[in-house]
Amino acid sequence: MAKQRLSVVVTRRLPAPVEARLSELFDVRLSEDDAQMDRAELGAALQEADVVVSSLGDRIDAGLIGQAGERLKLIANYGAGVDHIDVATARQRGILVSNTPGVSAEDTADMTMALILSVLRRIPEGLSLMQEGKWDGWSPTALLGGRVSGRRLGILGLGRVGQAVALRARAFGMDIHYHNRKRLRPETEEALGARYWESLDQMVARMDVISVNCPHTPSTFHLMNARRLRLMKPDAVIVNTSRGEVIDQNALTRMLRAGEIAGAGLDVYEHGAEANPRLRELRNVVLLPHMASATQEGRLEMGEKVLLNIKTFDDGHRPPDLVVPAML
Repeated sequence: MAKQRLSVVVTRRLPAPVEARLSELFDVRLSEDDAQMDRAELGAALQEADVVVSSLGDRIDAGLIGQAGERLKLIANYGAGVDHIDVATARQRGILVSNTPGVSAEDTADMTMALILSVLRRIPEGLSLMQEGKWDGWSPTALLGGRVSGRRLGILGLGRVGQAVALRARAFGMDIHYHNRKRLRPETEEALGARYWESLDQMVARMDVISVNCPHTPSTFHLMNARRLRLMKPDAVIVNTSRGEVIDQNALTRMLRAGEIAGAGLDVYEHGAEANPRLRELRNVVLLPHMASATQEGRLEMGEKVLLNIKTFDDGHRPPDLVVPAML
């Protein structure tokens, strides 16, 4: 007797090769229009499927998990971050949660450097002049930015992404500093050329560039709050390719508008897609639509991890990228 195929619901469109492979292996319901599921639709998916393939934006809280059907045994998240899923409640209900770690570190580090360069060298302003046909020719004093080489970079969170940023920044001649909950091994610091700061306040006050590369947890919410942002030098800039909740966005906006911080490059925002509209008015701010991990190669690798997690579970084994509450 043939084994019954797993029922899998995918909440958003995935790369075509990933969807094709899911359809080959499982009884899958794909997202046809890529519209984000509302709460009722997400609840229905949790009630009817054996596996739900979620993604960023699918807020799977304790209330929704409490309504999940008896069939649901795995939430296979398409992405590394799982702060939108109540993992502890899921485990209490016997529902496993997996993710796709380690895929986007290099891509995100590339975008972090792109933001640093864009803000310091005023690239969007130059691009706008060219696109609008307003460039009148070279001038000795036009669009003067700041040299990247020799600047102090303070990395907040020297994990996979932070270390990838450090390697790139060092190649640009930047002076690397970092703050972590735990100090890294001496050989790692030496390889990265990184200096550890136990006090985040002291590091922030001395850096030319701050790069936020830590996850969003209760302890990192508004880690860069108004008080800490005020410690930054007036000619310093801050970039964030991690989680928007780590920075108090309203405080940052006020300080940028007041000229108390020289500039910012943001790929993520405190309230999802809702960037403070006053940020869009500022010429010293570069805003991107959460695209740091958006490479074709990365998205395919994420899909491969999702497939492996589901297939391993279907074979009766522990998914290789199982998330447990202690990891959060």
